This record gives sequence, structure tokens and C-alpha cells, in this order.
Amino acid sequence: AVKEVLDDALKGKEAANFEFPLFTKHQERVEVLLNATTRRDASGDIVGVVGVGQDITEKKKGEAELSRVAQDLRALIDTANAPIFGIDKKGLVNEWNNKAAEITLYTKEEVMGRNLVDEFITSEYKAAVKEVLDDALKGKEAANFEFPLFTKHQERVEVLLNATTRRDASG
Repeated sequence: AVKEVLDDALKGKEAANFEFPLFTKHQERVEVLLNATTRRDASGDIVGVVGVGQDITEKKKGEAELSRVAQDLRALIDTANAPIFGIDKKGLVNEWNNKAAEITLYTKEEVMGRNLVDEFITSEYKAAVKEVLDDALKGKEAANFEFPLFTKHQERVEVLLNATTRRDASG
């Protein structure tokens, strides 16, 4: 693959941000980000290639660790012995763990993208639950808020809600 990038650069086809492993004299693996640029003489004829590489080993290790942590958190949410659900700013379900599915009989696929309050909360609690969730979306979190939720068979299940704000990378 590296040979192909360099051969292409010798033909005038330059490459940017090509990642590949490089092995040191002591057989240690180093991850490299390569930019291969065609080198031309004064008349414009190709005379070689200039390769600029950057060691991105630590960056790749950090990305791998971040991915591992994300997988661990996903497993923790999915297998928690309490129902965990999430909504976006529009109130649409974007998180639904295994326990929430077990209690409500709705699979994750059945609820994702649907309005939690409008479709799954009993009528007498819609306003109160919406307020608690809206407050959480604004950063005002709630603990131990009890409300009924509808199951797939329209049975009422009592749920204890702790509403916490979920933030993106920028906060």
C-alpha cells in the first residue's frame, strides 16, 4: 500500500493523510501519517517524491482507548439492572437499554425516534414528566421523580426517574 502511494506520486497523483505502520530497528510498531507529494524540476518533469510523515502512534492509542471506554459504557448502560432511556432536545427517544425493553415490552428498535412523553407516558403525568425532562435538557436535574409508563400491552408500570443532562463534547 505504501509502495502504491509512492508510485502514484511518481505519476503525479499525490496522497494526503495516508496512515500505515512502520517498524523501528527494534521491531517496535510506529503509526505514521504520510503525505506524498510529487517533486518536479524547473521544466515541470517529475523527478521524485517528497514524503512527509508524522508519528501518530500516541494519537492512535488514545483513539483505541476512547473506543474501548465507549464500548464499556455502552455495555454498562445496556446491561444495567435499571431501565435507562434517553431523549434528544425534541423529546424523541435516543437511548433505550435492555431493562427498559424488558419492563415495557418495547424493543429498542420500536421506540427509537418516537416521542417519549406523547407516546409512552400516561395522560395524567404527561405535563409533569415533560417539565422534568425539559428541565433536565436545560441543566436542571431531578432525582426520584415517580411516574407511570405504558407497556406495549397498555399496562401501567411505575418508574422512578432520575433525570440528568446529557451533553455533547462542547458541553
